[in-house]
Amino acid sequence: MDKTKEYLELAIDRNASDLHLIVGVPPTLRVDGQLVPIPNEPVLTPEATERLLKEVLTAEQLERLSVNKELDFSLPFSEKARFRVNTYTQKRTWAGAFRTIPLNIPSIDSLGLPPIMHTFTTLRQGFILITGPTGHGKSTTLAAILDEINANRKCHIVTIEDPIEFVFHSRQSIISQREMGLDTHSWSIALRSALREDPDVVLVGEMRDYETIAAALTIAETGHLVFATLHTNSAAQTIDRVVDVFPEEQQDQVKLQLSNVLEAVISQRLIPALKGGRVVSHEIMLATTAIKTAIREGKTHQIDSIIQTSSEVGMNTLEASLAELVLSGKIGVDAAKSYAIRPEQLSRLIHRQI
Repeated sequence: MDKTKEYLELAIDRNASDLHLIVGVPPTLRVDGQLVPIPNEPVLTPEATERLLKEVLTAEQLERLSVNKELDFSLPFSEKARFRVNTYTQKRTWAGAFRTIPLNIPSIDSLGLPPIMHTFTTLRQGFILITGPTGHGKSTTLAAILDEINANRKCHIVTIEDPIEFVFHSRQSIISQREMGLDTHSWSIALRSALREDPDVVLVGEMRDYETIAAALTIAETGHLVFATLHTNSAAQTIDRVVDVFPEEQQDQVKLQLSNVLEAVISQRLIPALKGGRVVSHEIMLATTAIKTAIREGKTHQIDSIIQTSSEVGMNTLEASLAELVLSGKIGVDAAKSYAIRPEQLSRLIHRQI
């Protein structure tokens, strides 16, 4: 067996989220959020790293990597998993990051996601954002939501991804999955084209810039259900990021658009569990009248307090979610504090219940 394939098999067996091949360190796995060198493997040299990456790259991909200095692609691998791969250069040597993508799409309940996620699968139109840092399960959450739609509704689901991660098989729905570079040349072109593909549901793998955010808003405005991700830490920060990407003279219009189409912002973290593995924690913001008014009037500083006082409709802060996990014995206090945005609020919530 090729050495790279051996490492990838080990990543699957160890339930690792990632494999890193970088010159100067041994091949390294990320297990339960922690980096762990593969035992008894030597420090990688430039020649060894290049040889390992060439085992999984096609001639065309090698050429694109040499020209562009980085390359994203999906790697079919086995009956257990596939990989999202980013190859790149660092200090003039090659490197690779392999993200494990299970072939079986987990359900909303099996992931421990809040029950309110089920309601998102029944919506006919609107804009739902799943946010959080890289590596905290945004793609998995979206896959679970889309697969529930796939199982229960007769829809055309269009995904635009870079690269394709979870592979969907049409059930009640029909599904078109488009990969950047292979199926389309740019996000903006793919998003414009999506409106002519008769979609009911559109997944935008990542809203990267003004063009993708503007196009996603337009698709939602025209009566479609749109899911997208952003690398932001909270609901309020997400709203600011969406608005601030537009020129100042357009921002009032964008606030109005966003307040009209937004359904929810979910900000999530994967927290190391006391019994091993990781558990998910969420901030949930639903687009109630109060939230829509705050967005429209540019008063995003009010969003946190609205979330805190709206638990009866299903909203909660990240700190409330973390406190619940601490009090139920799933995570430790130190772990919770390291992921909290407002640690002092977390402490109050924990001590109030003790």
